[in-house]
Parts: sequence; structure tokens; C-alpha cells
Amino acid sequence: MVPITYYLVLSGILFAIGTAGVFLRKNVITLLLSVELMLNAVNLSFVAFGRQFGTVDGQIITFFVMTVAAAEAAVGLAIVIALFRHRESLSPEAFTNLKW
Repeated sequence: MVPITYYLVLSGILFAIGTAGVFLRKNVITLLLSVELMLNAVNLSFVAFGRQFGTVDGQIITFFVMTVAAAEAAVGLAIVIALFRHRESLSPEAFTNLKW
């Protein structure tokens, strides 16, 4: 059986990669993907702790987080498409002034 520390280290690395993507990238779609990576890192931690303690609570929480993340991705991509049609750019600097 794999120790929980391996899962938590992997989760920390994934969260760090997602955080670096949020702060370093200049594309709105990449920012959304980085946030999704951070959410999946937290989901991995929930499942690891649930397995460690022998409960299904971590899997249930992960299921709800994934459901909300899917809705967030759909709404986020719809907003990105609308903004791209208006500004014809995916750079976050182009969206600082949202007056139409």
C-alpha cells in the first residue's frame, strides 16, 4: 500500500504547478486550466485522506467539487468566448476595461 505522504506530495506539486500557471501565464484559457489543475490537486488530497481513514467522505466531496468545477469550466469558457468575440484577444490585459 502506498503511504499517504506520496499522495500529498503529488498533490502539493500539482497545486504548485497550477499556482505557477495562474501567476505566470498570460492567456485566459491557460488560467482556467491552471485553476482546474489546482482543484484536482485538492481532490487528490480529499481522496487520499478518505482512503487513509477508511471512509468514502473524500470521494463524496470530490464528486461534488468535480460537479461544480464542470459548471465553472462551462461558464468560464462561455465568458472567454464572449470576450474574445468582443476584444479578439485572450490576453487578460485586454479585459481590464469591461465597458462595452
